[in-house]
Amino acid sequence: MFFYDATYILVLIGALLSMWASMRVNSTYKKYAQVRSLSGLTGAEAARRILNGAGIYDVRIEHISGNLTDHYDPRGKVLRLSDAVYGSASVAAVGVAAHECGHAIQHDQGYVPLQIRGAFVPVANIGTKAAIPIILLGLVLGSSGTLIQVGLLCFACGTLFQLITLPVEFNASARAVDILGNTHMLSDTELQSTKKVLSAAAMTYVAAAAASILSLLRLALLFGGRRRD
Repeated sequence: MFFYDATYILVLIGALLSMWASMRVNSTYKKYAQVRSLSGLTGAEAARRILNGAGIYDVRIEHISGNLTDHYDPRGKVLRLSDAVYGSASVAAVGVAAHECGHAIQHDQGYVPLQIRGAFVPVANIGTKAAIPIILLGLVLGSSGTLIQVGLLCFACGTLFQLITLPVEFNASARAVDILGNTHMLSDTELQSTKKVLSAAAMTYVAAAAASILSLLRLALLFGGRRRD
């Protein structure tokens, strides 16, 4: 009735990595959200100043509900800042706002990795949703090893998207740190605090990529060796 599947350890490791990264970013943000920046700029005000300084005037800044739901929408040219960032003058809020501005600047300058990620979004979405159903269909049909291979390839598309995301996120953070330092919106001490927030946030993307790789490896171990009868 029950059986032991050693490959579950890969899923468990991925889940633990994701949980650790999520806990780290939340605790780090909470800590530095209590530190008010000397400039007194809110996340929204800092974002507008950064965008204007980069010569970008056609990006709207909007408030969005939720906790750390901040993101830049390149299709609508909208930078959305969450409850904890939009009206907060903390060094954490300014750092997150600057990071999202980094994405807007990437878009404005035609940053190639961002363009690749954007083009890959529909492929990754379809591949991630279709992977397991295709693999299961291949198992039901029994003799269709090809379907299983297609399912694995679909899942690999989602994993590849996670990997493509990494340089985009790291570059946005690097831009944010440079801008905040060069414009003196944050002091050197405040900038060190902001770096910790952005580094913790970056680890969530690293953990997501690692979890996806581990899940892909598990599926490959379970089904990758099947062939047509």
